[in-house]
Amino acid sequence: MRAAPPRRRRTSRALLFVTSVAVLAAGLLLPEPPSAGAAPVTFVHPGVTVSGGQLDFARAKVNAGAQPWKAAFDQMMASKYADLNRTPKPRATVECGSYSNPDYGCTDEREDAIAAYSDALAWYITRDDRYAQKSIQLMDAWSAVIKEHTNSNAPLQTGWASSSWPKAAEIIKYTYTGTWANSGRFATMLRDVYLPKVIGGSNSNGNWELSMMEAAVGISVFLEDRTSYDQAMARFRTRTAAYVYLASDGDLPKTVPSQHLDTRDKIVSYWQGQSTFVTGLTQETCRDFTHTGYGISAISHVAETSRIQGQDLYGTDVGERLRQALGFQSRYQLGAAVPSWLCGGSLTLGLGPVTEVGYNALHNRLGIAMTNTQALTERNRPAGSNNLFVAWETLTHGDNPS
Repeated sequence: MRAAPPRRRRTSRALLFVTSVAVLAAGLLLPEPPSAGAAPVTFVHPGVTVSGGQLDFARAKVNAGAQPWKAAFDQMMASKYADLNRTPKPRATVECGSYSNPDYGCTDEREDAIAAYSDALAWYITRDDRYAQKSIQLMDAWSAVIKEHTNSNAPLQTGWASSSWPKAAEIIKYTYTGTWANSGRFATMLRDVYLPKVIGGSNSNGNWELSMMEAAVGISVFLEDRTSYDQAMARFRTRTAAYVYLASDGDLPKTVPSQHLDTRDKIVSYWQGQSTFVTGLTQETCRDFTHTGYGISAISHVAETSRIQGQDLYGTDVGERLRQALGFQSRYQLGAAVPSWLCGGSLTLGLGPVTEVGYNALHNRLGIAMTNTQALTERNRPAGSNNLFVAWETLTHGDNPS
C-alpha cells in the first residue's frame, strides 16, 4: 500500500499577496521583461508581417481613393497575381537548381503563393468573396499535392514560397467570413513539408538563412508553435548580426559560429572580397544589391512580425542594423558616387521594392530621420512585387501608423 503524500502547509492567498506587494515595494523583486523576439504567450492573428490594424488602415485609404494606397491597390489588382482566372499548378516534388535551373515548379510555386496572398488582400479590401475563394483554391491545390523540395536551391525556394503562404493563410483564416474546410490540411503542409526544410538554417550567403527564418517565423505564428518560433528567432538574431556591419562590432563583422569564419581572410572572402568595413555594409553588398535586398527585406519582415506579436526588435540591434543597411544601400541606389574602397569602386544596383516596411517602422513610428531611404521609398511608390516573396508593401505598410 502506497504511503500517503506528506501534507503541504497551506498559505493563504491574502498572505501571499501582501508579501509580494511588500517585496515589490522594497524594490527587491522586479518583474522580468519578456525577451525581445521571444514567442508570445498568445499569438496575434492576423499577425505575419501584416496586422489587422494595418489591413484596416489600407482598406480605409483605398476606399477613400487616397494616394499612394489607391495606386498601390490598382497595381495589385491589375497584376497576374490577382487574376481570378489563375489556374494553380501544384507539384508533388518541386525541384530547383541554382538560380532555379532546373525550374520544375519553382516559379509556379512562388507565384501561386504570392497570388494567394494577393487574393487574400483583395478580399480584405473589397469584401468580394471571389478573391477569398481564389486564395483558398490556390492554398488547397498545393496542400493536396506538395510533398518535397529537391536540388541545390531547395532550402531557399522553400523559404521564399513559405514566406508568402502564411501571410495569405493568416488573412483568410482570421478574417474571411466564409469557410475554409481544408485549413487543417494546409497547416499540416506547412508543418511537414516546409518547416523542416527551413528551420535548420543555411551556411550559404546570408540572404538564404534570413529568408528561411522569415518563413519559419511566419509558419510558427500560423501554427502557434512557440518552440519553432523561438528557435527561428534565435537563428535570425545571430544571422542579422552577421549580415549587417556596425562599427560597434569591432574591426571585423560578427560571424555565425557554424560557418567557422575564424580568420580575417575567411571573413573578407565571405564578404565578397570587401576588406573595409563600414556601418551599413552588408555581407552581400559587393555581390549585388538584388540579393542584398532579399536579406534586408527578410530582416524587416521578421522585425515587423515580432512587433505585431508584442515584442520589439526595432529597439534592439536588429532595428539599428536594418536602419543602417537601408540608408547605406539607398544612398548608392539613388546614384551617389561609389568610392574606390567600396567593392572596387563598382556596385551592381537593383535593390528592389524592399524599403517600405523598415522605413515605415523606423521613420514613421519611431521618428528616426532616414533621408536616403525616404527618398528611395517615395521614388519607388507604389512598390510592387519582386516575384519571389515581396509584394504590395506600399499598400500594406506605406505610411501606415497601425
